[in-house]
Amino acid sequence: MNVKLVLKLVGRVVLLEAAAMVLPLAVALIYREDLAPFLLAIAIVAVVGFALSALPAEQRFFTREGFVAVGLIWIFTGLIGALPFIFCGYFATPIDAIFESCSGFTTTGSTILTDIESLPKGILFWRAFTHWLGGMGVLVLATAIVPKLGIRSHYLTKAETPGPVFSKLVPKQSQTSKILYSMYFALTALEVVCLKIAGMPLYDSLIHAFSTAGTGGFSNRNASVGAYDSVAIDVIITIFMLLFSINFAVYFLILTKKWRDALASDELRFFLAVVVTATAVITLANLGVYSGVWESLRYTSFQVASIISTTGFGTADFVLWPQFSQLIIVLIMFCGASAGSTGGGMKCSRVLILLRAVRREVHRITHPRSVEVVKLDGKLVSESTLHSLLVFLGAYVITIFAAALVISLDGCSFAVSFSAALTCVSNVGPGLEAIGPSGNFAAFSGLAKGVMSLCMIVGRLEIFPILVLFSPSTWRRT
Repeated sequence: MNVKLVLKLVGRVVLLEAAAMVLPLAVALIYREDLAPFLLAIAIVAVVGFALSALPAEQRFFTREGFVAVGLIWIFTGLIGALPFIFCGYFATPIDAIFESCSGFTTTGSTILTDIESLPKGILFWRAFTHWLGGMGVLVLATAIVPKLGIRSHYLTKAETPGPVFSKLVPKQSQTSKILYSMYFALTALEVVCLKIAGMPLYDSLIHAFSTAGTGGFSNRNASVGAYDSVAIDVIITIFMLLFSINFAVYFLILTKKWRDALASDELRFFLAVVVTATAVITLANLGVYSGVWESLRYTSFQVASIISTTGFGTADFVLWPQFSQLIIVLIMFCGASAGSTGGGMKCSRVLILLRAVRREVHRITHPRSVEVVKLDGKLVSESTLHSLLVFLGAYVITIFAAALVISLDGCSFAVSFSAALTCVSNVGPGLEAIGPSGNFAAFSGLAKGVMSLCMIVGRLEIFPILVLFSPSTWRRT
């Protein structure tokens, strides 16, 4: 294990995080707020970043180093991102600040804040901006500095890329990152413009666009998007939550005029089918809650888009919906968005492959001599990929139940304990009962908040980069 090179890479990313804090510092300056939280944080982060970056290291970097680097980068990012929250004085304990920071960067959107609107605008800007930074992934930042270290970025992106299969848009990973970031920035800017036209103030538009782009869900209003009570704003955010939930490779195919290939995406069609079906079923189930079909459709479509994209915005409290509707919400929390998007969850491609693998096994039982393969987008899914998917599914479920056990020590109900673990690992945001869209996570103990913070990072990195950090064999010299 080339520890020094890994730490050197962590240091470079830490410096980029310090640079990112300049933007909320400028916001605080514009609104004439206290600059100390950001100035202190930038100073500390810069010292740590320069110290790590200065480490002498051999240029030996492989898969193991890639997984360890990505895991450490995300842990450092969460801890360092909490510094402005700690110094601002609006968070009761450091673990509260760390929870909020991890929730931001992992685009989970869970919060311990009970009065969001009382916080300074600079702090709220940083809070939402962490969503935008974490949405596309730290790999975009890391690959920008990898050439300076003389290592191949493939090992980093392989460890961080969500989904069952790793692929690049173009042969060079650095060029792929630039393409992804260009599309990401363009969609974010378009949403800001649309929200401004719909009547949302510019500051609010930036906050909600950052949160939508990262599929995070932090708002600067206590009632989230519901505070605006605007059909136009609801529709705009619903559309963009779904757009950011689609694999960015589909957009690349559209940009390169490969429309047929883009529309033929199995995952895209499955994702849209789940959205339409869930919306239709819940809309009908909620007719007893709302005054008519259109009102039910308005609030249902927003919440379905919010949960399956793992954004977590709220315009209605689904805890008050029928149990049938709540169960569907929990199911799409598991499913999540598309691979290669900014959303969390298991990913639609994994669910689709799993369903097709089940169908194959059923067919094998009834036709023992037949030969049938699992395909995705017309391509063969290898047995090794199927094996990895099953291992991931097992680890995913085990992680949720293990976290739920620890959370239950607080004396919570099963619904709260389980949904808290699920929403953190799936990076969704709200849970059930007391931690629903109208609730928060403030009442949990420090131990539970620490476990949930780790769960957010574990879920964002899809488990294994963090598990690698705890394996003794990882740190042996070879």
